[in-house]
Amino acid sequence: MNTFVQLLVNGLGKGAVYALLALGFVVIFKATEVINFAHGSLALIGGYLIAVTVDTLGFPLAALLGVVGAGLAALLIERLLLSRSRFATPDSLALLTIGIDVVVVEDIFRRLGTTVPYLGAPWDARPIQLGGVTLFSTQLVALVVGLVLITAFFLAFRFTNWGIAMRAQAENREAAALMGIRSSRVTATAWLVAGVLAGVAVMFIVTQDFSGTGLSRTTHAIAFAAFPAAIIGGLDSTAGAVVGGVVVGLTQALTEVYVSIPFAKVAVFLVMLIVLVVRPAGLFGTRELSRV
Repeated sequence: MNTFVQLLVNGLGKGAVYALLALGFVVIFKATEVINFAHGSLALIGGYLIAVTVDTLGFPLAALLGVVGAGLAALLIERLLLSRSRFATPDSLALLTIGIDVVVVEDIFRRLGTTVPYLGAPWDARPIQLGGVTLFSTQLVALVVGLVLITAFFLAFRFTNWGIAMRAQAENREAAALMGIRSSRVTATAWLVAGVLAGVAVMFIVTQDFSGTGLSRTTHAIAFAAFPAAIIGGLDSTAGAVVGGVVVGLTQALTEVYVSIPFAKVAVFLVMLIVLVVRPAGLFGTRELSRV
């Protein structure tokens, strides 16, 4: 029983991280109908900035720099590359993000060379004992931070002008434009928010508790595992992104122990396939993946 409780809490912590990343996928898709395959690269940019500045600035300032840097990188990608392709289809822009992802990933690891740095997170490798249950500090902090950020996101999405504009644009882009909503501003903000969320998520991914390794290609692979989370919940559903993230986190945590670590890597995709067979639009989505 203690093992199950431990896995449940740690899985929820992982799920919070995946939810942050999945929200980035969904926000960009709702604003642009583009699937951003460079999302893992945004996490890497944030992690790289933290890794190269943490010894000089200390973790708090380096973390702030990484989060802001990831957000600005996302904004630059949208402003300098995607927004200039005005007549490109969403499918073409999705392919463009694959190219961006390859360039960013290879450049970062060229700069890192053979080093695999950790980010110096103060919560890493500090297990907590509660009533005979061992919990990882990283997952507990991730769960708290995730809850705060997700709550803030949904409040902004529901009550701010940006959130209203985002929902209007997602519903009908042409009607939103006729109402005076500036599509370019909504899109740019969506990319900025997605980058910031990726920058926060990487601080938990690059830990001994979460991935067991420093900033590496594994980091990119883990960040991309949030894509199944977005698909499970529904690419056009922000609430679905959160649920999908929790499903992915719990699936990984439980299968790693009760089945095997290799199986855990594919279990998430098996869950995704099962969900798509039962409900092609995802658990909370309204658009089938085949129509994206």
